[in-house]
Amino acid sequence: MSWSEPAIRKHTAEKEVVAPVELFFDLVFVFALTRVSLFLVENLDWMGAIQAAIMLLALWWYWDSMTWLANWFDPESWPVISLLFTVMLLGIAMSSAIPSAFDDLAVVFVIGYLATHYLSTAFIIVAARRQRPELAQKMVRSGVWLVVSTPLWIAGAVSSSDARTWWWLAAIAIDYLGPLVKFWIPVLGRAASASWAVAPSHISERTRLFIIIALGESVLIAGATFDGSWMELPKVLALVSAFVGTVLMWLLYFNHTAENVYKFVKGASNTGLAATNTFSYLHLMIVAGIVVVAVGDELGLAHPEDPIDVATAVVICGGAALYILGNLLVKRSVGYRWLKSHIIGILMLILLFLLTTALGSLTPLIASWLANAVMLAVVIGEEVAHRRS
Repeated sequence: MSWSEPAIRKHTAEKEVVAPVELFFDLVFVFALTRVSLFLVENLDWMGAIQAAIMLLALWWYWDSMTWLANWFDPESWPVISLLFTVMLLGIAMSSAIPSAFDDLAVVFVIGYLATHYLSTAFIIVAARRQRPELAQKMVRSGVWLVVSTPLWIAGAVSSSDARTWWWLAAIAIDYLGPLVKFWIPVLGRAASASWAVAPSHISERTRLFIIIALGESVLIAGATFDGSWMELPKVLALVSAFVGTVLMWLLYFNHTAENVYKFVKGASNTGLAATNTFSYLHLMIVAGIVVVAVGDELGLAHPEDPIDVATAVVICGGAALYILGNLLVKRSVGYRWLKSHIIGILMLILLFLLTTALGSLTPLIASWLANAVMLAVVIGEEVAHRRS
């Protein structure tokens, strides 16, 4: 480890290893994603879904900003390590505030989020001003966009719960819009393309590890919800269904998606913009799908034989559909054609939702196994198409 100022990474290796401190940092999200899942379980309505989405968007942006920072600077230098540890603490504060973020802990959530972004932005500006001035200039633009969204975050934190939802939705929309328009500023224009360059192998590996963490959160939720009733067949089958669903999600992403995404970004003329589109934005949909599926697993484990209600049907069918859609869009962004297996799978899940709500006699256990059957068909369909091509 270096005690000197953080050095810009040269990215000379074909496959760059993710540093242990980065893996340590990512552990915060096992806790964070579990908190989001539990919040959605306890607030299973449209307003609760919007609020859970806002918190997931904020957490993902928090993680994404530090992933890019560790891609640009040596994560084994003490300045970067110190920053990562500081931001970890802020992430724990954000995560602990999630259950009451729309109640009495809004200020804690906002402080954790804003402090992370102001610290990382200032760090990059100072550290890159000599070695990569174009990167420092881009982060100055990023800071301007952050200043624009900050009043909205603060206004939400001091508003009522319902008003807070809309203040924060507007704030997170501004934060996500910035990179899409290359941090455009009137008169000054957009950030230079050279400022976005990244190491494809590093950012690809970080994202793959995050997907594993998200899948691990599904296993954690299922294990924590199961009450040890091994003599009750429905609950055992619900636990097995949750595990099978997690395995199928792993197969759908890691069979072909992960490696082909890396190859595409590596060969792109502008690695930074390709990584922004594919990793920063589209992978969020995959993570969101995993979180919603975990909520469906928890509901199914708690009441496997009860008549299914509309909210539970939305979660069970919608989570799987969202995950498949995320994979479809990621693959399309890296040059795949529109995969019929994925499109048919999404349509089948919509049909399954309509069927469960129309019949009213299906149970969460049956619905979860039917959703798994659709996911299995998508995995097999993709494998067949891959071998033919």
